[in-house]
Amino acid sequence: MKVTIENIKGLNKDLKVLIDKETMNSYMDEKYEEIKGTVNLKGFRPGKVPKEVLKRQFGKAVFGEVLDKVLKETSTKALEENKIKPAGQPKLDLKTYGEDKELEYVLSVTELPKVDVKSIESIKFDQYSVKIDNSETDKRIKEIAKNQPSFKEASPDTKAKEGDLVTLDYQATVDGKEFKGSEGKNTQLTLGKDLFLKGFDKQLVGVKKADEKIVDAVLPENFPEKELVNKAAKFKCKILSVKNPEEVKIDDNFAKNLGAKDLNDLKTLISKQINDEYKNSLDQLSKNQILKEIEKINVEEIPENLIEEEVKILSQGMDEAEAKKDKAKFTETAKTRIKTGLILNEFGEQNKVQVSEQEIQAEVQKQLRMMPGQEKMVMDFYQKNPSAVASLRGTVYEEKILNLIKEKAKPNKKEISKEEAEKILKEAHKHDHNHDHNHGKDKEKKVTKKKDETKSEVKNKPLAKASKSKPVAKKVSKK
Repeated sequence: MKVTIENIKGLNKDLKVLIDKETMNSYMDEKYEEIKGTVNLKGFRPGKVPKEVLKRQFGKAVFGEVLDKVLKETSTKALEENKIKPAGQPKLDLKTYGEDKELEYVLSVTELPKVDVKSIESIKFDQYSVKIDNSETDKRIKEIAKNQPSFKEASPDTKAKEGDLVTLDYQATVDGKEFKGSEGKNTQLTLGKDLFLKGFDKQLVGVKKADEKIVDAVLPENFPEKELVNKAAKFKCKILSVKNPEEVKIDDNFAKNLGAKDLNDLKTLISKQINDEYKNSLDQLSKNQILKEIEKINVEEIPENLIEEEVKILSQGMDEAEAKKDKAKFTETAKTRIKTGLILNEFGEQNKVQVSEQEIQAEVQKQLRMMPGQEKMVMDFYQKNPSAVASLRGTVYEEKILNLIKEKAKPNKKEISKEEAEKILKEAHKHDHNHDHNHGKDKEKKVTKKKDETKSEVKNKPLAKASKSKPVAKKVSKK
């Protein structure tokens, strides 16, 4: 194989590839030997069909298969030997080909630019750790206790009031007739929350244990028996117990009920939980700082074909006039995205960052936990959409690269209070909101690693914004 590089214009170049006739004939002979043992022709024993007969019968088909194989193998080899990483699929133009002839073709390729990533390790960024005061931990534990009230049995003559827990059996009728789902056993209602049927709780205020009470209520819009929706029903209630709320005692037993070893262990876990709530968002701010610094790294030329492709993605769903009007803005955004992607991808390759199947499955499981009750739908989505799995792989790949950069770059470590963390995140959120408002449909920077048949090609994927997240803990996990 002889390869000549011609017509070099920036990142665009042509590779003229020549395979001599003898080499092509050897490929053909190899293929004829392969099919000889499988062909059955009248008058010939299996495996004894002469090559000339095979050529007359199958010559065109054999040459087509051989040509495909040779083009694929030699084009890949030509790119690898000349250390060319293509930005997109190269174009192939056949010049000379045919049986008993040499093969000549031209591979027109846009090359990914050379990227110097040495300066990445000199990037400076803020790395925050949040100091959680003991009073914050105690406050959070009290909130948890408040949301998990405890009740004690009231005396038999105690009348139920708002906040009490009433347990009852009921039998309901509409127009004097029972219906499907009209019976309830050991139903518990915290009076005042109005979680059963509108106005039901209020009618139980004043009942005592062993009382019987008729409660009037209207069946709701979402009642399973459609013909009974919005119908007036009478509920014959038998009061089984009345319990008064009592203050939850925050002690070792309380901690054990939440999955901790004891109260001290619970405080440690809650402190970590609060810290993690801020840490994830603050870590994202650090990564955004790193990305901003990466944008400053110079890349001499961005492949035009990648810019055009990215502009199409940015203007997707817009009418032609609007897309044309915003083309200059989209082009600049596309250049920034692609440049960031090229730099991160090069850093990842140089540091041999890879994504395992186990890591992909862990990310899928993470998404399943975020969508309780919809696990099957999420699993089906990934099983039926290989592109979604590829995108997920890109997410994990990007995260690993950014984490590695954080390890190698120069952090400015800052220990801050919870109040300082909230202020920093509020400012970041405000900046993001203004940015989104000013840029309309502009999306955030992306980077995804994607491989084609020849070599790696860079595209983009979303980076999550830093946002303040503060869920109320109900159960403490040690994971």
